[in-house]
Amino acid sequence: DLAITVVTAFLWLVSTFVWAKALADIKLSTGARIVPGIEPCRAPGITCWFASVTSMGRLNVSLVFGLLSVVLWGGNVWFVYKDTNLHN
Repeated sequence: DLAITVVTAFLWLVSTFVWAKALADIKLSTGARIVPGIEPCRAPGITCWFASVTSMGRLNVSLVFGLLSVVLWGGNVWFVYKDTNLHN
C-alpha cells in the first residue's frame, strides 16, 4: 500500500506541475501579445484588437484544486507509512 500511495502522490504532483505549465502556455498563446505576430495585423492601415477576453478563472481554480489534492495525497502517504512496520 505504501509504495502505491507514494507512486500515486508523486504522479499527482508531476501532473499538477505539467498542468500548471500547460495553463501558463495557454495564457501566453491566447493573450493580447500575440496580435503583433498575426500576419494580416501587420499590414499598413490595418488595426487589430481583441473583441473580448475569455476568463481563465475556472482553469486557475482547477490548478488550485490540483495542488490541494497533492497536499492530501502527501498526508495519505504519511498515514499509510504510520501503519507499516517501517514506523516503530
